Amino acid sequence: MPNKHKKLLSTATVLLAAVLSSTACGYSSKSQKPKVNAVTPDGMQASSYYEKSAITDAQGKYWIPLKPAITSLGYRMKDDATHGGYTKIGYSDVMYMLRPGSPQVFSLGEKITLPQAPRRQEGQIYITPLALSKFLQTEVGWNPQSGEINIATPTDHESIIKSPSAKSINEAKPYRIQSISEADKKELVAYAKKFLGVPYEFGTGPYEETKKFDCSSFTRHVFKQFGVNLPRLAKDQDNIGSRVQRSSLDVGDLIFFTVPGRFESDAIPGHVGIYIGDGKFIHTWGDPGVQISDLDTGYWSNVILHMQRIL
Repeated sequence: MPNKHKKLLSTATVLLAAVLSSTACGYSSKSQKPKVNAVTPDGMQASSYYEKSAITDAQGKYWIPLKPAITSLGYRMKDDATHGGYTKIGYSDVMYMLRPGSPQVFSLGEKITLPQAPRRQEGQIYITPLALSKFLQTEVGWNPQSGEINIATPTDHESIIKSPSAKSINEAKPYRIQSISEADKKELVAYAKKFLGVPYEFGTGPYEETKKFDCSSFTRHVFKQFGVNLPRLAKDQDNIGSRVQRSSLDVGDLIFFTVPGRFESDAIPGHVGIYIGDGKFIHTWGDPGVQISDLDTGYWSNVILHMQRIL
């Protein structure tokens, strides 16, 4: 178990100082107002709310509804209760997936096992704070007496590029991960084409587990083959490298698109693909999954946000 989770076990009932956005006010009472503009002892931003629907099972374990916890962090949650599918959580991309009754979950693109399986009760998904901590890969504090829940804002640890000159995503705009030869770029395109027709699934887990991709897991998978570790999420892939214009676009550059109406702002990348030359890019979207599309004509030409060079 990672050190941060060991630390959590010994301090779980010590409340973390917290931040709360107005979107979570529905989970607070007027007499118990969440803390604001505060951080955890480690300096991390956090969310805080009061949960009145928590339950304690026969073994004394404390369970809280998942949706209020997710909402307090500003994430969206899609619960596929009807078909018994995955519940998907994230902001611009799906970051976390779980199925009630199963301890096996996907967290930031990795398959992990929770200490307790989430469960469905009275139409809601419940989870223990310890399981929530491991699921979100962050610290969770709770007080069963007051109902206060504190969640340190999760960080996508994959957003730190694993390279000799590792930099945070926020500092990486002008940073090129590495240089590869023109021959390697051709190999990158050839490798990407090997996956033509692989099915698309929004928020899918690792390809090795699911044999499927979504747009950002596809780009990540391809670049990883060439020693480049991209973040899992399109919005974070968008924050590395440097902007390029269409006139200077080169093989291996990433192209980011808006998906109108999907997110709160159309400026948030909802799709990403890899430029392969001759006015075409390779990406995955709907049917038939991984495919090659025209960049300068048709639908995609009208929804380009920008282009980014990382090689």
